[in-house]
Amino acid sequence: MKEEAKDLQPLSESEIASRLKDFPGWEYKENKLVKTLHFKDFSEGLDFLNKLIPFCNKIDHHPDVHIYFRKWIFELTRYSIGGKVTARDFTVAKKIEELCKNR
Repeated sequence: MKEEAKDLQPLSESEIASRLKDFPGWEYKENKLVKTLHFKDFSEGLDFLNKLIPFCNKIDHHPDVHIYFRKWIFELTRYSIGGKVTARDFTVAKKIEELCKNR
């Protein structure tokens, strides 16, 4: 297995539960990591997403984002392995958390 692919292996439910302890507000449901964020307005949400995009492009992993004006739901899963949560999902979740601290 290639070194760069190790973070794309499916995690067990116990591994996911253990890692989630370090991600307040995140949930594991329907084989996805899920977090809802609230923004003051639509523009703030777009600014947030625009800051996230370069990172996601760099590591080739992108969240599904459901937009409801000020409420945005981020979902992370790896579709190329059948919709399972991987370490790379947690890498994106960590970046989302870092961006949340800076807004």
